[in-house]
Amino acid sequence: MRRAFHTLDVFTETPLAGNPLAVVLDSQGLDDARMQSIAREFNLAETVFVSEPKNPVNTAAVRIFTPVRELPFAGHPTVGTAVLLAHLRAPELLKSEDLRIVLEEKVGDVVCVARHRAGQAKAAYFTVPRPPERMSEPPSKASLAADLGLEVEDIGFDAHEPVVMGAGTANQFVPLKSLATMGRARPDRKHWGENGGPCLYLYTRESVHAGSDFHARMFAAGWGVYEDPATGSAAPAAFSASSASTRDWRAWIPASSAWTSTSVMPAGPAACRAASSRATSSSAGGVTDGAPWARRCSAAWASWSGV
Repeated sequence: MRRAFHTLDVFTETPLAGNPLAVVLDSQGLDDARMQSIAREFNLAETVFVSEPKNPVNTAAVRIFTPVRELPFAGHPTVGTAVLLAHLRAPELLKSEDLRIVLEEKVGDVVCVARHRAGQAKAAYFTVPRPPERMSEPPSKASLAADLGLEVEDIGFDAHEPVVMGAGTANQFVPLKSLATMGRARPDRKHWGENGGPCLYLYTRESVHAGSDFHARMFAAGWGVYEDPATGSAAPAAFSASSASTRDWRAWIPASSAWTSTSVMPAGPAACRAASSRATSSSAGGVTDGAPWARRCSAAWASWSGV
């Protein structure tokens, strides 16, 4: 059986940039092991598998896999899938108005809004399915400093201290004194996220880009993701760690209009290596890029601004 899949670029307005995502449609009949094998073959930060929703009033049910494990919730797969389904199922309507998309994820129903933006990359926002919460006690500053190759005094600024929080997945947030400190950190000394532990989220008040409140990097080698270019599920928790706000949590994440449709053959996962040509909605042409996406993204940095 041949199954269509699409690849998208999320967290960007530009094709072939941002955080790549694979979305496999019509995944009915795929068991957990097969979905994990296909995600490992794609070797992107996350791969989404779409099926019919349990509740018919919702848009779809989705499963999200990194190369080595399933996640109950993740930001860029959520918004990328919402944009894709809106584009595929109601393209004409999306040209004139925003569309509500409800995705059934392991963490619960996630309400998304695919945005109508004439002449711009397709985009969406979603309401975080549950408020960020503290999930465990963090290691001591001394332990974190040793893991990162830093000094104890490098960790923390203002009222920011290490904390483990999440809105579905656990993140070890470590505030650092400066960009220079972040440049000296050695997150590769530990497999963050392995054995069910939290991934690592480093952030500092100093930012590279004007208008950003913080500069951040996320590492999850234990999930098969050495570094994630940007992490939509972590950003709300990071903002929560730095704010006493109890407001409605929303994440605004642009998804570029670059994707291609090809096929997956579950009987042979190698079929997932099919050509990675990508066409934009603003051009009849296309480009082909056979670059190893996971390795390309491992060098990417992400800045975010609290919403």
